[in-house]
Amino acid sequence: MNNYVPYGDLKGGRLMLAAFVLALANFMVVLDMTIANVSVPHITGSLAVSSSQGTWVITSYAVAEAICVPLTGWLAGRFGGVRVFIFSLIGFTVFSIFCGLSTSLEMLVFCRIGQGLFGGPIMPLSQMLLMRIFPPEKQSQAMGMWAMTTVVGPILGPILGGAISDNLSWHWIFFINIPVGIGCAIAAMRLLKPAETATTKLKIDMGGLLLLVLWIGALQLMLDLGHEQDWLNSPFIVVLALTALVGLIIFTIWELTERHPVVNIHIFRYRSFTISVLALAFGFGAFFGSIVLIPQWVQINLGYTATWAGYLTATMGFGSLLMSPIVAKLATKYDPRALASFGLGMLGCVTLMRAFWTTEADFFALALPQILQGFAVPFFFIPLSSMALSAVLPQEMASAAGLMNFLRTMAGAIGASLAVTIWDDHAKLSRSEMVGTLHVDDVQATLMQKGISSEGALGYISSLVDKEALTLSANHVFLILAAVFIFAALIIWLCPKPKIGASGSEHVH
Repeated sequence: MNNYVPYGDLKGGRLMLAAFVLALANFMVVLDMTIANVSVPHITGSLAVSSSQGTWVITSYAVAEAICVPLTGWLAGRFGGVRVFIFSLIGFTVFSIFCGLSTSLEMLVFCRIGQGLFGGPIMPLSQMLLMRIFPPEKQSQAMGMWAMTTVVGPILGPILGGAISDNLSWHWIFFINIPVGIGCAIAAMRLLKPAETATTKLKIDMGGLLLLVLWIGALQLMLDLGHEQDWLNSPFIVVLALTALVGLIIFTIWELTERHPVVNIHIFRYRSFTISVLALAFGFGAFFGSIVLIPQWVQINLGYTATWAGYLTATMGFGSLLMSPIVAKLATKYDPRALASFGLGMLGCVTLMRAFWTTEADFFALALPQILQGFAVPFFFIPLSSMALSAVLPQEMASAAGLMNFLRTMAGAIGASLAVTIWDDHAKLSRSEMVGTLHVDDVQATLMQKGISSEGALGYISSLVDKEALTLSANHVFLILAAVFIFAALIIWLCPKPKIGASGSEHVH
């Protein structure tokens, strides 16, 4: 017997409108994660900073979001899920305005951190509130609609980012959040108040929170600044590395002994959860590193506009959109380890294809790996997520989901930083090697015979060497990322075999 009672008058059209508002809010946040990727060259050019510094726009948001996600449960329990959701929407919108008004990289990065802090709770809270307002028999359909927004976001994000940056200015990639954020906040106030969650005075692990911010901040600063400061040859980078390492150790010990931890580390006692999350982190880190690198490379090296870089990046999304519901069904019939291993192995092969890209590559040669990657992503993402969450006790599921999202987001930020850093460093090495073997005087003389001036010939040679060095370096990065995917595909088999089609938790230690 269904004893579900609607919250207030949340039924019929009002229920569907509430569901649309929650899905739209989630879509806005997912879109914001990807829309900036293709706009980095525009941003760096406008603010007169290097392309490697431009990635701070992406990583700063990701790190801030990673810090805030574990706090979502505490915030909802302390102040109410609907209140926190509305407040997060308002804060996200305000910082979107400030991002668009930024006149320096420092200001933009600061505002992106603000966006990440307020954007972090929106995704898990929209998911939780959807489950809350729908009757049990409709919850799976509601979650299906919610999940579609996370898939469509990466498709539209690069296209919108490219089109807006080319035709208006990069500032508008943030301004477009204003009407959506305000509309969702007003609608949530009107529709969702009856579905407010109970509040209680919960203690917060302030020591653990401060330690979390300390070691994550130090780690990200080390990764972002390392290649500019010559890594461990810089005392500042050494201090950051030691701070991150010591902070992580103290944080781990602290959380293991804390009664109300920010991050419930005890969940790692489940082998299936630990291995699944580890494979997910490696896979997502390599995945995010590639989708940040590719738009920059095609714009800098191949002369693509941001719009066309967006089209190229977006081709990945169609396969994901098509395969997501199919993989969700397959996961109930087949060993999820096999599905995840297949997906990660396919991503490794696709990334290996990119390692043979040249400066002569046409759009189809660039798009084919993207399309194949889109088909592969659901195969690793959906089974690994379900394996991780099904391995824990029901009362631990919220903490497990928070921890999984935290590690996934952190892995993405670290993957993006490392990919761009290795790309930049290896490009310098490749350039010096090419210059050492190139007979510049002979080439210059040949070009001058064809009517090109001395300065023009040198400029042409320098441009050619730069392009080839960046391409060789990108190929090197893709080889490394392919190896990471294959490693993740192999370690998944360390998980115990899950019970196919079984309901409830596995509780495998």
